[in-house]
Amino acid sequence: MTFDFNIFAGQPLLPTIWFVAIGIFWIGYLILDSFDLGVGMLMSVFAKNEKERRLLLNTIGPVWDGNEVWLVTGGAATFAAFPLWYASLFSALYIPLTFVLLALIFRVIAIEYRGKKNDERWIRGWTIALSLSSFFIALLVGALLALTSIGLPINANGDRVGGAFAWASWPVLLGGLSLVGFALVQGLAFVALKTDGDIRHRARTALVRWLPLLLLPIVLWVLYMQVTTGNGISWLCTILAVFAVLFAWISARSSREGRAFAGLSLFMAFGALAIFTALFPNVLPSTLDAAHSLTIANASSSEYTLGVMSVVSGFGLPVIIVYQIWTYWVFRKRLRVENIPDAHDASELVTHPNRAS
Repeated sequence: MTFDFNIFAGQPLLPTIWFVAIGIFWIGYLILDSFDLGVGMLMSVFAKNEKERRLLLNTIGPVWDGNEVWLVTGGAATFAAFPLWYASLFSALYIPLTFVLLALIFRVIAIEYRGKKNDERWIRGWTIALSLSSFFIALLVGALLALTSIGLPINANGDRVGGAFAWASWPVLLGGLSLVGFALVQGLAFVALKTDGDIRHRARTALVRWLPLLLLPIVLWVLYMQVTTGNGISWLCTILAVFAVLFAWISARSSREGRAFAGLSLFMAFGALAIFTALFPNVLPSTLDAAHSLTIANASSSEYTLGVMSVVSGFGLPVIIVYQIWTYWVFRKRLRVENIPDAHDASELVTHPNRAS
């Protein structure tokens, strides 16, 4: 553990910029997709009836698929900017990454299918599928990010050493639980922000009560990184994360849902920055030998490739940001249970097309 604030000195410029950019992409994903994953989990454990479950689904309906753009962007940027990092990570983690992909697909299907048929067993089954897939996405993505930060048993060629589950360890489980806990807290904050009436008050009460416990895993993960590889910048980010979560908790107690959501978002941003800056300049440490670790220098693409990517991103990234801001602004109003119409059976409209009129 050191307290060097000049960690970027002597590092290549464009790889450093793209390491920071990928960190920002992941932070965007962790802040935005966490709340809709949390809402997905809450549909089974928080909502009291079908009207409330449909209300929860409507809060994330206009934005959930846009939130996943950050995951795709982060993965694509990693592939293009740091191909050796991408190759080593994906080749070492075929099994968990396959489960992530399956959970992502299953979640999309559950969201699309649960409202297509007004049948109790049908709806209950897809609700459970939505909650489980949301849980496993958060668990596995958190575990994969933990693996990136603590390292893998990779050799000088970047290949994994050991069996198919050589990556499994308690820090990996801690990383998975970290994102599950944060997703639930962020989901409660979002429900309190986007709804009105009894469900809003219940969400805020649950947020105040469960926030300290649910955020404990991510606090332990951040502290683990600081104690093992922390530096001055990462410790500063950790301190700012503490202030942000205290602000969120106090705001929730004062019925300031917008401030609570913003505080939790800042907590995740500073917490993730603390982890990324503690990792720097490594992108994938080797637990076998530090000399085998992948860094921004030995895992990056050529200067020309990174330069072209920088120009393209300068045009594309603002479009994504503006579109998402516009989406959240258009659908900014609170929803109530009374706003949710009675359910209909889409399968009947297909079977009997004349009924649509």
